[in-house]
Amino acid sequence: MFGLSELAILLIVVIAVIGARKLPELARSAGKSARILKAEARAAQDEEAGAEPRVVQGEIVPPGTGTSPPGARAADAPDPR
Repeated sequence: MFGLSELAILLIVVIAVIGARKLPELARSAGKSARILKAEARAAQDEEAGAEPRVVQGEIVPPGTGTSPPGARAADAPDPR
């Protein structure tokens, strides 16, 4: 019978042979996920460290004075209730 290490090596070889086309795609996906996770962890640390939140300047537009896309009707607007 095979031992645990032999079975692990055999499983790795079978996965490499069968999934050879998918391995680069999986590696890219894992790399992207790791980068996203690292960026989120860094942002959480910055937030906990007392970093000032970013302020985004905008303008206040009173209801009914904004522009609407061409062809939009007043009946298409959501009910303000």
